[in-house]
Amino acid sequence: MAVGAEAVFGDSVITTKLDDAISWARESSMWPYVFGTACCAIEFMSAASSKFDISRFGAEVVRFSPRQADLMVVAGTISYKQAPVLKRIYDQMTEPKWVISMGACACSGGFYDNYTTLQGIDSIIPVDVYVAGCPPRPEALLDALLQIQAKQARNESIVKDRVNTDFKGRLDG
Repeated sequence: MAVGAEAVFGDSVITTKLDDAISWARESSMWPYVFGTACCAIEFMSAASSKFDISRFGAEVVRFSPRQADLMVVAGTISYKQAPVLKRIYDQMTEPKWVISMGACACSGGFYDNYTTLQGIDSIIPVDVYVAGCPPRPEALLDALLQIQAKQARNESIVKDRVNTDFKGRLDG
């Protein structure tokens, strides 16, 4: 009489699809790279502190190299001079990669409506989650991280190619 695999292994073996297993592993181990330029970067430090503890959500390993990060948090005002640097850093990140635009200045230029300030980073790089506020509370950043994890759990970036837009022309003009 043949014995099935379930009878032999019991609860010690799990079968799943590779994409689901990779997604599950990445969901709670985001490695953020913080592109902080103003007061919103201070709020990121608050989110990483013991009171708010971003490590509860698996994002405590803050990277200082974009090649080791899969989550970019752009926090603060971005000038037109910084825009090519931001784009280059984003391009150095490996797929799948996620972007959080943190604060009014990164999302829309904030109250800096002038010739030197970029009116939202989404004209340079794709943004997955926008966090409103000037500066936003650490809880808002943690909520954005949970939204990124929910997208990660749905396998949005493993299969889908997000590199389909050339933003270089927007920097020159």
